[in-house]
Amino acid sequence: MPEAIYETIVTTCSADGTVHVAPMGVRYRGDDVLLMPFKPSTTLANVLATGRAVLNVVTDVRVFAGCVSGQRRDWPTEPVDGGVRLACAIGHTSLVLREHVDDVQRPRLRLARVAEARHGDFRGFNRAQAAVIEAAVLVSRLHLLPAEKIDQELGYLQIAIDKTAGEAEAQAWSWLQQAVARHRAAATAGAR
Repeated sequence: MPEAIYETIVTTCSADGTVHVAPMGVRYRGDDVLLMPFKPSTTLANVLATGRAVLNVVTDVRVFAGCVSGQRRDWPTEPVDGGVRLACAIGHTSLVLREHVDDVQRPRLRLARVAEARHGDFRGFNRAQAAVIEAAVLVSRLHLLPAEKIDQELGYLQIAIDKTAGEAEAQAWSWLQQAVARHRAAATAGAR
């Protein structure tokens, strides 16, 4: 079986304190967390510069959609354990870099958990939330996947949006749809 990947939001700070918010799939290795950001990556640069990151568990899927679509990248944060967490996080884990294994495409960052806290209750995901997260992953790979694959996947995910989306999920879905349209318009303009 493949190793489980958990979709989270990782917050990091640059050496000068500039906050960066990024959706990222993580793997758990015992008490450690494994990040594998693509190069180049602000998350990678920040972790290497400061040795810190914060893993955020969120249920507001607009954070995922806003970051990957470019519609919104600034989210309220609060200071924690030498870093920052998202104010909307229902839980966070502060991380310290334990090991860096370089790679030309996806370096491996093994981070130790140094502090954890819960800030809210998890009631579960509705299907629209899961659909937005899946669509956000697709949008982050628009440059890698054929248009037919994107259309097929988004068509299926639209069913969950239509049946179970609340206001936040509908807004997130709209941001992702706009990102796909912008990507296609840019590709068409570049082909002329």
